[in-house]
Amino acid sequence: MPTDVVVCNGCCCGNTEKGHPEVPIDFLKNAWNEYGLEEHVKLRISKCLGPCSMHNVSLLRTEEKQEWLGKLSQKEHYEALIEWACNIVENKYNTEIPEKLLPHRFQRFQEVVIRD
Repeated sequence: MPTDVVVCNGCCCGNTEKGHPEVPIDFLKNAWNEYGLEEHVKLRISKCLGPCSMHNVSLLRTEEKQEWLGKLSQKEHYEALIEWACNIVENKYNTEIPEKLLPHRFQRFQEVVIRD
């Protein structure tokens, strides 16, 4: 599994008509280019990651773990995503998420597959 930041910008996330803050996609893309992050940490923009009740959802993934974040509403939250990616480049996988994002963590339920 690659190391990546997956940012939702779909039906609810970033939808200002539904009252959710805009997701700063261009800001993130520019930072990825400026810091040369793409080689080490992929930036992926998703149409819908679910869970829509958390709006403005992002997922931080490494080979070891994944962190779900929701209700990202301020520029500083997205700056913290960039900080995390920069820390991955410097420290490899021994990187914790920035303190600013800790209150935004949540547990994503496990998908249940029913087989006949």
